[in-house]
Amino acid sequence: MTDTSTRPRPSAIGWRLPPFYCPIEPAVHPRARQLEQRAIAWLDSRGIFGNARDRAWSIATHSTDFSCRIIPYGDDEPLLLFIEWNHWAFALDDICHDTGSADIRTATIVDLNARIARCLEAPGSGMLGSSPFDAALEDLAARTRAMTTPVQLRRVTEGLRDWLFGAAWQVSNVERGVMPSLSDYVAMRPSINGTRFSLSWSEIASGIRIPDHELYSAPVQALTEAAGFIVSCDNDLFSYAKEDSQETTDQNIVNVLAHERSCPAEQALEEALVIRDRAMTLFLDLRAQIARNAGLHLRRYLEALGHYISGCIRWMDAAPRYASPRNRYDLPVPGATYGITWRDSPRDTGTEPLPIASASWWWEQLDAPVTACAATA
Repeated sequence: MTDTSTRPRPSAIGWRLPPFYCPIEPAVHPRARQLEQRAIAWLDSRGIFGNARDRAWSIATHSTDFSCRIIPYGDDEPLLLFIEWNHWAFALDDICHDTGSADIRTATIVDLNARIARCLEAPGSGMLGSSPFDAALEDLAARTRAMTTPVQLRRVTEGLRDWLFGAAWQVSNVERGVMPSLSDYVAMRPSINGTRFSLSWSEIASGIRIPDHELYSAPVQALTEAAGFIVSCDNDLFSYAKEDSQETTDQNIVNVLAHERSCPAEQALEEALVIRDRAMTLFLDLRAQIARNAGLHLRRYLEALGHYISGCIRWMDAAPRYASPRNRYDLPVPGATYGITWRDSPRDTGTEPLPIASASWWWEQLDAPVTACAATA
């Protein structure tokens, strides 16, 4: 655990985060260290670092730990490609999507995002520049197309577009000076987080072949959204200190609630934790319901969703990107960690739907027949 006495000023919610409720066993890929070495070698070969400091902060994302915790049993080559995608995506987020600058323009981001998406979808589209950063994306896109089946590529491109769509929405709020409502934020946060993009790689690297009629059924989509929201809430807590010195107020669940309730961050944090834990209870109950009639590949997808939630908490706890953020440290602090703790039960034991319009349909799936998710061999 990092010595908190040597840390600079805490954020409004403090360095000591509240205990996390997550009754899902963690796992990590056994060859994470070797994969990290290969991923860093790829980064160095692409020449996308402007200097040693930028290189250090890219490594501080712990993209390998993130990828190897949410896909702990995946095949090496697709997992490595996903790790490299994450290094590139974090750089894009910091440079373009989530700079915290008040000068950011939605039109610029929409144009950029359209070019990024088309790069993956259309070989040789020539819509990017010639910088090392652009060339790295071309390399990722070409290798992704070569590695995936048509269905897998469709899932990846849909996930990429969903993430870029969420990022553009977030930027539009910054440009307009708008803090979203809680309901709007809950609806869009899984997209901003890149949930579907990450899960598409869970399918590819783990050999999960879930049919469209199961994946896109209402219960499974509700479960996927709930998982993305839980991970996003956790990310909002871990990244709060990283983003509290921006020119614009960051859009996270604490600030959204503080704005909507006209209350201080400490009070908003307590409500955010209750909302997050209620969503976790829903996730566990709905996942158990779907699993009762699920075939092999759907069951593996349900397991992947659990790894996504559990793995992200442990990854963010020990990633210098969050535990020694760039707005407080010149370089990442080796071994930095939040030193999180755990709780055995949710803060709110209720099972009724949250009073959030955009999320109420998740709970409706608890009573819905799961015929679209019938067992498959």
